[in-house]
Amino acid sequence: MEIAIQKLKKKLARAERVTVLTGAGISAESGVPTFRGADGMWKNYQATELATPQAFARDPELVWAFYNWRRDLISKVTFNAAHQALVDLEDQVPHFTLITQNVDGLHLLAGSRNLLELHGDLWKVRCTKCERVVLDRSPDMGTLPTCAHCGGLLRPHVVWFGESLDPDVLGSAVEAARSSEVMLVIGTSAIVQPAASLGLEAKAAGATVAEINLEATGQSGAMDYAIHGKAGDIVPRLVGEGT
Repeated sequence: MEIAIQKLKKKLARAERVTVLTGAGISAESGVPTFRGADGMWKNYQATELATPQAFARDPELVWAFYNWRRDLISKVTFNAAHQALVDLEDQVPHFTLITQNVDGLHLLAGSRNLLELHGDLWKVRCTKCERVVLDRSPDMGTLPTCAHCGGLLRPHVVWFGESLDPDVLGSAVEAARSSEVMLVIGTSAIVQPAASLGLEAKAAGATVAEINLEATGQSGAMDYAIHGKAGDIVPRLVGEGT
């Protein structure tokens, strides 16, 4: 692993175009529960059962209770060393794009600027009637929050299971992956599509692609580097001075 880290560090230092994809693993190190495994349970529900348009249509009060719980939880955590290291990397690279599957806003909190949020932002709400999107960092939005403009029911401005990604955001992500010289894939299971294909898109276009994850994924064998361990330990070593 040490040799891989040093080789990748040198490639990053020379690269002018770097793209990074982050998943739930980087936020888990800050204490944010993931959708998969035991952390995916809320009360007696699987989180993936509530993060759907069907669940919201059936019982919006229940879905808002779940999202208010998530808001309150995330309001109490902060970015970690991996988030900070990616801000430092952005400062060093002429053309840098950070793509995230996470909705917790921790990259923005850390100071990332050129950020593509594939699955939306937990701290934004969208009116189901007039479609206005508003930033609201309240830990608790109330039982059934309504739009200040038209009175319509608000929903979290996130992409739920069964919904399509914003085509402009996805298009920018694909373009960034294909144009990168080095791409880092951090803390993602490489399961959820289309995000899972971005590293392979970069690889096919000639980039050096590295996976940084606690454990191997189904794409580890296709990567130039597969470095297993905590992002908070590894990413700062790739970016900072020394070894």
